[in-house]
Amino acid sequence: MAKVLFVMTGARSWTLNDGTAHPTGFWAEEAVAPWRVLTGAGHEVVFASPGGAVPVPDEASLTVGANGDEDGARAVAEGLGEMTGLKSPLKLEHVDPADYAAVFYPGGHGPMEDLAVDAASGALITAQLDAGRPLALVCHGPAALLAARGADGAPAVAGYRLTGFTDEEERQGGLADKAPWLLQDRLVDLGAEFDEGAPWRPHLVADRTLLTGQNPASAEPLAKELLALLPG
Repeated sequence: MAKVLFVMTGARSWTLNDGTAHPTGFWAEEAVAPWRVLTGAGHEVVFASPGGAVPVPDEASLTVGANGDEDGARAVAEGLGEMTGLKSPLKLEHVDPADYAAVFYPGGHGPMEDLAVDAASGALITAQLDAGRPLALVCHGPAALLAARGADGAPAVAGYRLTGFTDEEERQGGLADKAPWLLQDRLVDLGAEFDEGAPWRPHLVADRTLLTGQNPASAEPLAKELLALLPG
């Protein structure tokens, strides 16, 4: 069975355009659902974060409202408890992507704060794309693509078709006006072809070995797409 690297944000807040710190972290469902899909199929998941910081879930992602009902919220909380590797992630800067069959980036606003500017993460993404190994990112996870550059300094995802959390979803979520930048806009600025689906509905895009999902509802379907690319 394969070994899959989950790159987690280490951020606990997101700096808004007025300089205030908005509490955040990773979006719980976007880590739990893919972890269950992959480990349920017998694969090993290893966690890494910038500096080995212990990732924290965004408190908003643990609520009943974010998970549909009390059973959904309970299932996410139980999943987090089972993901013991979250308590001692590897230092991202020490990770060799060649040791893993695939790399997965959950979202939450945390990646907008740290992974979007993290050189080690950017280098890992570039290496993954250059090697043709599967790379999957969901919701705000594609913010990490901003730090990925080729040897010539050009954005690594220029010319790729992809998706991520949309400007419209950010507006509906109430943070667009406070955000220092919007993910969809930045990805387009990189030269990527952004494919926007209906707000809050599952939407996946695959281009070569780059797999992206638009929002939390896309996390489990994205993991299933990634699963299909892994050795049995």
